[in-house]
Amino acid sequence: MQNLAVALTEKALAPRRNRYTVSLAKHPQDIEECLRLRYEVFAGEMNAQLGDSGLDKDRFDDHCQHLMVREQNSGHIVATTRLLTSDDRDGIGFFYSETEFDIESILALPGRFMEIGRTCIHPEYRNGATLGILWQGLAAVTREQEIDYLIGCASIPFSHGDDYMASVMKQLRTRAFSPDNLRAIPRIPVRGMEEAEIHDKVALPPLLKGYLRVGARICGEPFWDAAFNVADVFVLVATEQLNARYSRHFMNHS
Repeated sequence: MQNLAVALTEKALAPRRNRYTVSLAKHPQDIEECLRLRYEVFAGEMNAQLGDSGLDKDRFDDHCQHLMVREQNSGHIVATTRLLTSDDRDGIGFFYSETEFDIESILALPGRFMEIGRTCIHPEYRNGATLGILWQGLAAVTREQEIDYLIGCASIPFSHGDDYMASVMKQLRTRAFSPDNLRAIPRIPVRGMEEAEIHDKVALPPLLKGYLRVGARICGEPFWDAAFNVADVFVLVATEQLNARYSRHFMNHS
């Protein structure tokens, strides 16, 4: 897969003359910078239990491709997500999502899957432009690698309280849940939302909101991720439904 990643970086994701560029990491130092950014966001901001190495790295990372957004003026990587395809999954035996959910019915769908994971953006660059170019790069990757479905987990922070969690889940059940035959069963369900006060108008977490904008379906109830202090919902996106403003805009300006 490394040759494909290099070819994609040099061809489909060629740098553009604007503030940001998006590419697949091909040098070890680029991957390390992605892992360092993840650590700063997840451990530094969210108090995730990631040790003291300064890097957020687990057993999946060596099997993944790492998509990164670089800010031209500073030269720093300001956003990243890791990608694990169906083929690369065979090297480790399962997707990360399978540690949190039973997704047997979803993986029975015909076609190629790519798992998106550990998506994060530097706090100074959390805006529509940065997230947009990350999605543009992802659209290019899915086309180049002939991916049929994107899967992954989107997080809802516990730090906002039970009322927020319950209110977000009500929104998702109302507008974004998948059909019953495409449900992910959480291995550790979130409990205690039954007595929470529901608020009809709450802002969704930015990344979750971004998933919904590109046609994602939420495949059921959340998983309790104690290490990251969040509730994760399982996300499924048919790549043919990716929002055209990302894919067309990027491919027309490559």
